[in-house]
Amino acid sequence: MKFSRLAISLSALAIATALPVSAQQSKPTPDTELIDVYTWLHSNPELSFKESTSASIMAAELEALGFSVSTRIGEDWVRQKSMRDEGTVRDGVGGYGVVGVYENGDGPTVLIRADMDALPVPEQTGLDYASKVTSVTWTGVESPVMHACGHDIHMTSWIGTARKLIENKDDWSGTLVMIAQPAEELGLGAKAMIEDGLYDDFPLPDYNLALHVSASAPAGTVAYSSGYALANVDSVDIHVKGVGGHGAYPHTTKDPIVVGSAIVMALQTLVSRNVDPQKPAVVTVGAFTAGAKHNIISDSAELLLTVRSYDDATRQLLLDGIKRIAKAEAEAFGAPEPEISIDSDYTPSTYNDPALTSTAMAAISGAIGEDNVTEVTPVMGGEDFSQFGRTQEDVPGLIFWLGAISPETYEQARNGETSLPSLHSPFFAPDAAPTIETGVKSMTAAAMALFNDG
Repeated sequence: MKFSRLAISLSALAIATALPVSAQQSKPTPDTELIDVYTWLHSNPELSFKESTSASIMAAELEALGFSVSTRIGEDWVRQKSMRDEGTVRDGVGGYGVVGVYENGDGPTVLIRADMDALPVPEQTGLDYASKVTSVTWTGVESPVMHACGHDIHMTSWIGTARKLIENKDDWSGTLVMIAQPAEELGLGAKAMIEDGLYDDFPLPDYNLALHVSASAPAGTVAYSSGYALANVDSVDIHVKGVGGHGAYPHTTKDPIVVGSAIVMALQTLVSRNVDPQKPAVVTVGAFTAGAKHNIISDSAELLLTVRSYDDATRQLLLDGIKRIAKAEAEAFGAPEPEISIDSDYTPSTYNDPALTSTAMAAISGAIGEDNVTEVTPVMGGEDFSQFGRTQEDVPGLIFWLGAISPETYEQARNGETSLPSLHSPFFAPDAAPTIETGVKSMTAAAMALFNDG
């Protein structure tokens, strides 16, 4: 397939002229072509809810493969033209979300998701295709932008998977739904797509699939967790109120820094003395701000917390405990009751359906080798992929880790000769070619197994 397909629907940007000369003048092999896609995406990252060009590239790929859009009318699915002026793939879902549907006979419906947004991080990888983009975040801060979380790998693997599945459509039967999601880094993109009619206007999937790069596993490998894989992520703000005054006369005040400090220390007992030791939970105070001068006792302080859990009962226990402790500590000091705000747009935990995980991992093991597939412990990070499973009907889902570190660097790190930069680091640079190849093989194998098993 010629790389020029990426120029479809990008009239606002002369993207074809921005691509590598070799990609325009020759017909590369599929692997080389995907690497060209990856390097372009890496060099041109877009922040959350600004993924216009990335979305156009993803939509153009699906259009070139013959995807259509299905819309529910009564109990039937009918083909419908896109909301765009031309083409048959819907974009603009929940911001810059892209949805394409490929109906390939009777069988289950499998949804494959990739996220598109980058981070306000100044790239320091030293790559010759490193990002030089700057942009303004949704909070109004101008910053350099980088794909520091591997979403460029996710998008490229998604494109490769779509191509492989259509190329081998005689080997599976069912409905393939490909979605490109905005704003994962804000934890808002999946919810925005759902609220914008994802499951009203398109087929409700029987299975959801996604992958995420790992900054601690070698390229060519896949890691997974069965059951809980990623955590609930809540943000809590505590506005501690006090009575300000002169630092030389503390007895005339109600010092909010002392009250806040007591709250911070008491919160350390919330997990250790309230949560079942066999259930993971985290309460971290990430910011504590108050005052402006040495000899002034402020009249307020601010605590910013991140709260992590897996099951809903533990989540509620933690949130209730935070409110109880903050109010009680303030009362103990005779201070006014604090204001406590819990962000309603929290990220739910991600649960990998065990049966789905077993089927998919068996297929992936067959595709890349059993020795290259490893079960790992879950993490306390969050991923809004979980939202796609929390619908009017629970949809079984699976997100797996895609090793992204060069094997040589990985071995050096194991031997203590170097350290590995984490995700969101300005130094994170995936070993692109083998990572993408493994991503395409793994996701294609998992999807085909679900189509055929289903």
